[in-house]
Amino acid sequence: MKDATGLPQSLLVLGGTSEIALATARRLIARRTRTVWLAGRPGPALDRAARSLGALGADVRTAAFDALDPGSHEAALGKVFAEGDIDMVLLAFGVLGDQAYDERDPLRAVQVAQTNYTGAVSAGLIAARALQTQGHGSLVVLSSTAGERARRADFIYGSSKAGLDTFAQGLGDALYGTGVHVMVVRPGFVRTRMTSGLPETPLATTPEAVATAVELGLRRRSETVWVPGALRLVMTALRHAPRALYRRLPL
Repeated sequence: MKDATGLPQSLLVLGGTSEIALATARRLIARRTRTVWLAGRPGPALDRAARSLGALGADVRTAAFDALDPGSHEAALGKVFAEGDIDMVLLAFGVLGDQAYDERDPLRAVQVAQTNYTGAVSAGLIAARALQTQGHGSLVVLSSTAGERARRADFIYGSSKAGLDTFAQGLGDALYGTGVHVMVVRPGFVRTRMTSGLPETPLATTPEAVATAVELGLRRRSETVWVPGALRLVMTALRHAPRALYRRLPL
């Protein structure tokens, strides 16, 4: 159970091979997390992730989870919560897609939306209900600054993150006063395998920096966390820029 620091003893990661999620798990294990569930598609990558965290001294277990199969989410998450209370759920799955191809192939675009938004709505509601039933816990949702305003370069991905962000904020309001804390994390460009080969944007960050921000947000019981923090001011300015000007910016 979380103590006065707000940090969890038990953690469930939805998207168990996410580099950001694993960096966050490592940081929390170094503090006080002792039980970690990694939920994702079964395979060598999930097994390697479990072994790497287990080597740090945590009791690491895996669970089969597929964001694109909402019908299975109730059973998958139910098995985890049946094993004991979960102090924190980290919703970390998502795909970037390929804008150039996806906007010409509606089925590919829909898959991005189904993974990043539809799957997250399903898993988020189920996790929130389980946390509310046990009377405590945090739901941490990895969003993105890409959801703040549509960009020509990634509007399919950005629109899915915009939906996720709005959903998570509303869920946080719905759960206010129940003992369940919802925190939305909005990183900018993060250097991971998913973004390898893409041109970096200003204020690019790392999985470890996001993990540090998540820890600080938990300690402060924040509702929204920007990574890096300077992006909050940048995105406020961009959000209010006239559309004709915004189109000409190198975004």
